[in-house]
Amino acid sequence: MAEYPQDVVQRFHGSPEQVDAGLVGEPPRTWGSVVIEDYDPTWAQSFTALRSSLTEALDGLIIGVEHVGSTAVPGLAAKPVIDIDLIIGDTAEESTYLPALERLGYRLVLREPWWHGHRMFLSPAEDVNLHVWPRAAPEPVRHRLFRDWLRSHPQDREMYAATKRRLARDTAHRPRDYSLAKNDVIDEIYARIFAAPAAADAVEEEGVTNDADAR
Repeated sequence: MAEYPQDVVQRFHGSPEQVDAGLVGEPPRTWGSVVIEDYDPTWAQSFTALRSSLTEALDGLIIGVEHVGSTAVPGLAAKPVIDIDLIIGDTAEESTYLPALERLGYRLVLREPWWHGHRMFLSPAEDVNLHVWPRAAPEPVRHRLFRDWLRSHPQDREMYAATKRRLARDTAHRPRDYSLAKNDVIDEIYARIFAAPAAADAVEEEGVTNDADAR
């Protein structure tokens, strides 16, 4: 089995109570329902435009900007919400980035210092989840591993899509249970990722701190 840093292998399974504790202001209205749509190629185009606006607004602060989540995987059904990982030096220093993001229209909705310093911002149309992480956070590394694995492993991609559609139906009466309900299949896929030496080599070469320039 490949060797991975422990903080990359050990996923954080947050509870609804923890999410509620980190909530800033009103919860997103999109949390009230889960809609899974067929893959839309315009999601990738939207990310390119969003990355440009973020880079311009936060020039000099950004360590990395990545399109993650299901909308970043061609062919994968997804909620029509683009997830972006934005890596900066220190998320605790909100005064260095929060005003610039607010000027772009983003609203801070989650402040979770216990989850590797995570902050989440929402676009005005609630079609973008902007996740802000500090330099050393392992979660963006997992996100990239998961995204790249699904891009290159169609069997897992189809299994994940089918599971998401089923869970969206099963949790229709309690949509906030949807994300937690996905943990079993996500952990199953991660088990295969962490057993693949090629992926481990990529993490070692890139570094868990995501020091790559924004692209």
